[in-house]
Amino acid sequence: MRLLDVLGPVMIGPSSSHTAGAARLGNIARILLGEPPVQARIILHGSFAATYRGHGTDLALVAGLLGFAPDDERIRDSFAWAAREGLEFSIETGDLGDVHPNTARIELTSRSGKRLSVVGSSVGGGKVEITEISGLPVSLTGEKNTIVAMYPDRPGVVAGITSILAKVGVNIATMRVARSGRGKTAVCVIEVDQDIPEEVVQEVRQLPTIENVIVVRAQ
Repeated sequence: MRLLDVLGPVMIGPSSSHTAGAARLGNIARILLGEPPVQARIILHGSFAATYRGHGTDLALVAGLLGFAPDDERIRDSFAWAAREGLEFSIETGDLGDVHPNTARIELTSRSGKRLSVVGSSVGGGKVEITEISGLPVSLTGEKNTIVAMYPDRPGVVAGITSILAKVGVNIATMRVARSGRGKTAVCVIEVDQDIPEEVVQEVRQLPTIENVIVVRAQ
């Protein structure tokens, strides 16, 4: 058992699940977009929807979208910071189906027009899991360095990524691949045990058909 499991994360309260976890969800969504968002639509489900005002879940999610860490004191004033940074957002409640009670759907747009939607849950103790990226099922916790690659489904793409990692001695801890259909959009999420050098990221980006590669550093 780790000390974090006993004491919980360093954070701005009141809740590790509803505040710290929410900030981490927002931050990972920002990283996956690859650019600072200028528009965000946030849909809160279950316990998030029922208690978000009292626990500051809305403030924490917006803070994460701004890149603030769970222990950043600016979380309390994140709405004002969003106005300063040019981030327009809306917060709604809704039923996201058979998901964890502490779940949010986050739909983002960047200044360049890039769009991304993620579904993620705060699973306790400040830990999170991203379960969907742009409609595709994934499992991304942010606890390990992770490569997220988007590409049209083609033979050999995953083998190309794993070969690059093996060549530099980066060990794969978990890997999940999902696609919207044969030959359609696919996403590969690979958690690894080591740091991911930037030159490795650039080499993956050069693979045929790769559309986007994002690295989520361990948090």
